[in-house]
Amino acid sequence: MTRRAPSIRDVALAAGVSTATVSRTLSAPELVSEKTRESVFEAIRETGYRLNVTARNLRRRKTGAIAVLVPNLSNPFFSRILSGIAEVMSENGFNVLITDTSPLSPDEHRFPEYFSLNQTDGLIVLDGMLSRDLLLNRGAPESRAPMVFACEWIEDIARPRVSVDNREGSALAVQHLAALGHRRIGHIGGPPDNVLTIARKQGTRDALQAAGLPCRAEWVYDGDFTLQSGATAAAHWMASPDRPTAVTCASDEMAMGFIAELYRHGVSVPAEVSVVGFDDLEIAAHFVPPLTTIHQPRADIGRAAARMLLERMATPPQDRNREPVPQVVLPVALVERLSTAPLAGP
Repeated sequence: MTRRAPSIRDVALAAGVSTATVSRTLSAPELVSEKTRESVFEAIRETGYRLNVTARNLRRRKTGAIAVLVPNLSNPFFSRILSGIAEVMSENGFNVLITDTSPLSPDEHRFPEYFSLNQTDGLIVLDGMLSRDLLLNRGAPESRAPMVFACEWIEDIARPRVSVDNREGSALAVQHLAALGHRRIGHIGGPPDNVLTIARKQGTRDALQAAGLPCRAEWVYDGDFTLQSGATAAAHWMASPDRPTAVTCASDEMAMGFIAELYRHGVSVPAEVSVVGFDDLEIAAHFVPPLTTIHQPRADIGRAAARMLLERMATPPQDRNREPVPQVVLPVALVERLSTAPLAGP
C-alpha cells in the first residue's frame, strides 16, 4: 500500500499551530515569531513534508522560473555567469531557463514568449545587440516580466544592469604594455556597435593618449569576439609594413585566435609581439603561451544580476521607475602571464 505524502495539515498538528500559521511561516517567515518558526521547521523535518512549489506558484500567479538570454551558448565566457545566476536563483526557489538569442532568421527569434509574466517571472539579458523593439514592445506593460541586463546592455533602455569596468580593464592592458617598453600598441575590437567594443576601444584610446603613445587607425583591427576574427586580425598584422609590437584584444578568444595564427606562420609570442586578452577564461592559464589578460569576476556578475532581478521582481510594477535605475560596476584586474614580455632591442 502506497503511503500518503505528508500534508500541511500534518505539519500543523505536529507543530501545534494552525495550517494558516504554517503557510505564513513558509511564505513570509518574518511575520511570525522565532519560536513559531522553529516549531514549524522542526515539524517539517519530522513529517518529511515537501512544499509543492508548482501549486504555490499557480496560486500566486507565478511561474517559479526566470529566463536568461545568451547571445552565443557555445562561447565559454558565459558559463561562469550562468552558474552564478543559477546559484542565487536556486537558493531562492527559482528554476532558470537558458536560451540562445541567435536568430533562426534575421526576423525570427526563438524566445519572445519569455517576455510575458505568463511564461517567466523575470529576465536576465546578456545580449546587448538585441533590438529595442524586441525588448520593450511585447504586450501591455503590466504583463511584461521585469528585466535586468548583465555584462552587456543597451544604452537607451533604462533597466538595472551589472557590468565590469571595461574602460579600466583596457587601460590596465595598455599600462602593462607601456611599462614593458612598448610604444606601438594595436587593438583588436569586437562588433563595432557592441557596448563592450565601444567601451574597451575608448579605454584603449584614453590610456594611449595618457601615456603619450600613438593610436593609429591601421593598428586597430575589427573582430567579433571569436577565434576566427583573431586569426583574421593576425593576417592583417603580418601584412603590415609597420607592425605594432604589442596588441590588446577585446576578448580572450580573439587573443588566442591571433596567437594561434601567428604560430602557424612561425611568429613567436611574446618574442615578436606581446598579446593581452580580456575575460580570463579558464583556458587562458593553460594556453601556449599562458595568456596575459584582464580578469572579469564572471560568477560575481551572475550572482549580482540574480540578486538585482529578485529585488526587481519583489518591487510592484508601479514603483519600479520611481527610483534611479540601479547600476553595479564590478572591478577588473590584470593577470600577468607569459604572452607579454619587455620590448626586445633592435
